[in-house]
Amino acid sequence: MRPDTPATPAENDRADHVAEAERLERTAAMYPEDAEQLLLQAAAHYELADARERATAHYDALLASPDVQAPALVRALKAANLWEYGHEAEARAIITGIRTTAPREPAPWVIAAESLESHDELQEAHDTFTEALELLVPAAERAPGSPSPLPRHPLLLGRHRVRRLMGAPHDEWDALADEANRTAVSLDELHDPKRLWALGSENPAELQAEITRLRAELGSYREALSRPFPVAVLHWSSTEYAELIAAYPSLTSEYPSYEAHLASIEEALRELSASGTGNLGIVTGTVPSYEAFAASEASSPSEASLLPQYATTLAARGRAVSWPPEADAVCWCGSGSAYGACHGSTG
Repeated sequence: MRPDTPATPAENDRADHVAEAERLERTAAMYPEDAEQLLLQAAAHYELADARERATAHYDALLASPDVQAPALVRALKAANLWEYGHEAEARAIITGIRTTAPREPAPWVIAAESLESHDELQEAHDTFTEALELLVPAAERAPGSPSPLPRHPLLLGRHRVRRLMGAPHDEWDALADEANRTAVSLDELHDPKRLWALGSENPAELQAEITRLRAELGSYREALSRPFPVAVLHWSSTEYAELIAAYPSLTSEYPSYEAHLASIEEALRELSASGTGNLGIVTGTVPSYEAFAASEASSPSEASLLPQYATTLAARGRAVSWPPEADAVCWCGSGSAYGACHGSTG
């Protein structure tokens, strides 16, 4: 699902988004193997800054590259962006092309369908959602009670929402959407077109009820759409740790010893997991990479405040390893021991 983009962002917000996009561009130039993901993030920030031509330039550059990894996703993002600043005919042509080529992943379908929906092309949006589900959901997974993987939930939920706007009766796909809904509020209520009227009410009880519904819907989307990258904790191998501390002794305040560093990683991840945070991971840093990141931030590697930003950047580049490992898998710390007998030990 595409986030709503403000039509007229505040000047400070616009400047912040442009600055972040330019930082991502610099990072992409330093790490060409991760440029596609980083430039897609930069394009999203340009859209939020209402600098849509600059976003389109990124999409065009990626599509012109012979190494583009997700061309259907890039085309869908380009179409959604073009439509927002007056290039409707080109956007429609791109969406038609996406439907014709029938990509095997949900994201391009969702973006294309929601772009149509946002411009009141409800029948076309409905048909796009339906085509995607018929292509991507095997027949064995369409029976009531069958598990539906999370990446397909936005297709089911989006199609249900559009059908409610169209006044269409429930069908088999809507029944699967109801099963995919994890909130206490039914989808029929969440997607009721009359809810829009409640937003203009002066009755506090009606407004509070609508706030409760919106919170439930937001929770549903948060569960349905996985994070673009994990919540990751930074790990240094023993040799990199020694090099880091030798070069930047002030970081001993953050890393008093290597053993303490390893213990703090496991402790932090367990605390995050206990608090309900999912999609956790570990990223392993290197001193040259960290120094390059600090330079891109016009800062010094001795600044401990850079460490979590560096970890986030590594995660955004797809360098995170999921945590926790299986008990019999090799421990993340590099000891060579099984995780269950090493840092995964409850003792």
